[in-house]
Amino acid sequence: MDWVWPLYSEYVFKTLGTDEAPEAAQEETFVRLLGASMVTVLVQEPWRGSVRFKRLAVLGPETMFDLLNAPETWLESRFGGGKFKLNFHHGMHFVATRNFKPPGPPRWTDLPDIEPQYAQ
Repeated sequence: MDWVWPLYSEYVFKTLGTDEAPEAAQEETFVRLLGASMVTVLVQEPWRGSVRFKRLAVLGPETMFDLLNAPETWLESRFGGGKFKLNFHHGMHFVATRNFKPPGPPRWTDLPDIEPQYAQ
């Protein structure tokens, strides 16, 4: 899960109001923010000579930690191969995005595009 801190670091420092906060305060804020965040899983899909992103899942704090611990394995086991984008949000605030490209045949092509969900 070490790959998540670089995504959140700027947001953590912005929340703290400084990038010189003690490491313990940074860690506490990071855990608090991540624990109240959502992850949207999207996949790049060819569409009319271009590409679009199809929403496959929205995970809240109680369901995202398997994904965070082994993202490529989690993506491949559920959706197969493809070009995936993970978008992190804290409430209505966009935090960061990270792309993954697990190998293998796509198993997501027949799945529906889910409706966007927003944290309340």
